[in-house]
Amino acid sequence: MHAAEADLPFWIDLALIAGLGPERLRHLLNTFGSPPSIYAAGLAQLQQVLPRPLAQRVAQGVDKAAAEPVMQWLEQDNNHILTWADFDYPQALLDIHDPPFLLYAKGRVELANRPALGIVGSRNATAGGEETAEAFAAALSQEGLTIVSGLALGIDAAAHRGGLRGQGSSIAVVGTGLDRVYPARNKELAHQLAESGLILSENPLGTPVRGGLFPKRNRLISGLSQGVLVVEAALESGSLITAREAAEQGREVFAIPGSIHSPLSRGCHALIKNGAKLVESAQDVLEELNLAPPVPFTPSPESDAAPRLLQRCGFDPFTLDALQQISGEEPARLSGMLLSWELEGWVSALGGGRYQRRR
Repeated sequence: MHAAEADLPFWIDLALIAGLGPERLRHLLNTFGSPPSIYAAGLAQLQQVLPRPLAQRVAQGVDKAAAEPVMQWLEQDNNHILTWADFDYPQALLDIHDPPFLLYAKGRVELANRPALGIVGSRNATAGGEETAEAFAAALSQEGLTIVSGLALGIDAAAHRGGLRGQGSSIAVVGTGLDRVYPARNKELAHQLAESGLILSENPLGTPVRGGLFPKRNRLISGLSQGVLVVEAALESGSLITAREAAEQGREVFAIPGSIHSPLSRGCHALIKNGAKLVESAQDVLEELNLAPPVPFTPSPESDAAPRLLQRCGFDPFTLDALQQISGEEPARLSGMLLSWELEGWVSALGGGRYQRRR
């Protein structure tokens, strides 16, 4: 075994001890030099660094029963543990105030140190929002940026799909153990990420869904990234937590504006009012990050083949009543036109009697 492999049970056991956070673990390493040296220290030495109950736990030695399931998990293809001592540990995370002591990883670990952009937004996104997130992610990934998000429904999933389409690929940071997929509807997407991208978690195997873990993982999405782009977000959205983390970590914050009538635009508009960069194209992001500009991502020109009445609606959500006011047509005729447009891919039904033109 290589020395790093021989040390893994010590790293794993330290990470599993409740009460040993990043600050105490860093202090232990600074004092004793390495995890094996920590366990080789006597109780008296450990008590100079740790409270007595924690010192006694470490002095008992490695809990092999607790570490064994992780060692078995590591025997499976594409499974990895990344510690502070590993070359593949994301160097960008070492710049944040509380980097995870170790990370569970599934997939292409080299992606963890590539230039990256976080893309986040509402779980209850509109069809147009998902389409925008996927298109931006694909364009940015094609230019070499790895797309980082949280594997949630809505904008997160769309960002991962777009990222996987380009050379930059995509990283998912999840709030459960890596032996679980949440939400279950993203199981196939998680398999694609494990094969062509990367999934990361700081949580031990078997960690179930717990609400408090998701805001905590948001600091890793921003920490891995040079900047964070928010596509759609309500004012109470968790995506704004990620944006705040990004700002506190010295990362760029970007937001895409939307309709003044949409609740899912208010979070983005609030970010822009508070200094986030307003984004209309992938090139806006790359220029701000001082990266080579891509082929601009722009919406279809108004002279495209879309029906003229639909062009007059723009890209904001609209209702049948609004369409009747614009056109003066009978509701029955407009209903037939909407159905035709939906079947031909010109519009998406958003629910609640609302529609939106697709780009």
